[in-house]
Amino acid sequence: MAEDKRAQGKAMRRKLMGDAYADKLDKNVYTSPIMEKFAQYTQEAVFGGLWTRPGLDLKTRALICVISDAATGREPELKLHLRFARNQGWSEDELGEALLHLAGYVGAPLVREALLCAVETFKEMAAE
Repeated sequence: MAEDKRAQGKAMRRKLMGDAYADKLDKNVYTSPIMEKFAQYTQEAVFGGLWTRPGLDLKTRALICVISDAATGREPELKLHLRFARNQGWSEDELGEALLHLAGYVGAPLVREALLCAVETFKEMAAE
């Protein structure tokens, strides 16, 4: 069962971030035994468990991650989830509006950092 979830998770991860970016992370981040264990866990539990559940489409799930990251100031994860959201069909303008909407709820400083992160991520994606 765990191996099935892990295989589903590996496929889902690639679908969300794209093959090239998945390969880049695998080559540059998940090379040590400690990080390999983290990758195994997230492939099974997060990508194979949460992302494959019925009830929400991938586009909605991606936006939830963007909002959660922005609201908690998790910039490295925000960059990753902005990629997921763009790959699932959210436009740069829509994501910018979603982040701006948070200003009244989580505060301007967090939103400013999230918007700066979005601008940087969108530039990187355009250059790829």
